[in-house]
Amino acid sequence: MDENLILLRDQILSGKVDVGHYHYFTIHDPKERVICAASFPERVLHHAIMNICHPYFDRTLIYDTYATRIGKGTYKALDRAREGARKYKYVAKMDVRKYFDSVNHLVLKQYLQRLFKDQTLLTIFNTIIDSYHTTEGCGIPIGNLTSQYFANLYLSNIDHREKEQQHIPLYIRYMDDILIFSNDKQQLKSVAADMQEQMRLIGLTLKPVQFLRTEQGVHFLGYRVYPHKMLLSGRSKRRFAHKFRLYEHLLQDGTMTEYEYLQHILPLLAFTQKAYTKQFRQRLCMEALTASCGAGVGTTTRGTVASRIATTTPLRTVTTTTVCG
Repeated sequence: MDENLILLRDQILSGKVDVGHYHYFTIHDPKERVICAASFPERVLHHAIMNICHPYFDRTLIYDTYATRIGKGTYKALDRAREGARKYKYVAKMDVRKYFDSVNHLVLKQYLQRLFKDQTLLTIFNTIIDSYHTTEGCGIPIGNLTSQYFANLYLSNIDHREKEQQHIPLYIRYMDDILIFSNDKQQLKSVAADMQEQMRLIGLTLKPVQFLRTEQGVHFLGYRVYPHKMLLSGRSKRRFAHKFRLYEHLLQDGTMTEYEYLQHILPLLAFTQKAYTKQFRQRLCMEALTASCGAGVGTTTRGTVASRIATTTPLRTVTTTTVCG
């Protein structure tokens, strides 16, 4: 480890970093995405750089940008969206088509040059950017920590323009998912048209914009957000049910240990418990309890998790009494 750290330190000081050793794999979660995983030394490099550069990226962003920021995140973005749904009549939902694949290298480098003046650092950023492309001069890899910061920065100018010049009451962005709230539907249409043009200038394309009354609910980050409640989207419910049943099957046939089962199932439970999913969880609970009693395998752990699915109480312990007599 010491030798590798010394080597990495020398690369950073010289600006001649060894990057581009990617491993590619495809996920369907729920739509197909090609993930580009950097080698372990590259991931250490990314974290080393962003440990120092994080505050410089962060201070360029508007308050209501929630991805890859300390004290922000998915659930804070959802809470803010519910607040907007309670205060305003209308919402415009926007999403950039193939965002990471469409980031223009030249434009991104220009944004970085405005933010940083250290030439060695800029050389490192340029090397990382040039190590990957989907089309000539475009694309940043989904999977790199640096890509998350680059993606936040790439839309920052548009965020400021719409928030400050167009006087948007509430503008929320999580990476390339954007919600704009207002009591004036015409204002939303005007802003959406301006954003389409601004994004075109930097090589991006918006998917068809949805203009909704907030009382109808709006899909955002896997949930459907209403003024006074939040539900799982249909896609998220199907994804959860599929993964839950898969893990149940793997536990029953011995492919997955109880500990591995808990590691996989608890994040899924946390995701559902943010929304009102009591009846949905109760139904899955009954399926799991029936399977536990019938199979007699993993009864204790599976019964515990299944019982928690039907409540809003997070699972905090692994051991419990057997639920089937």
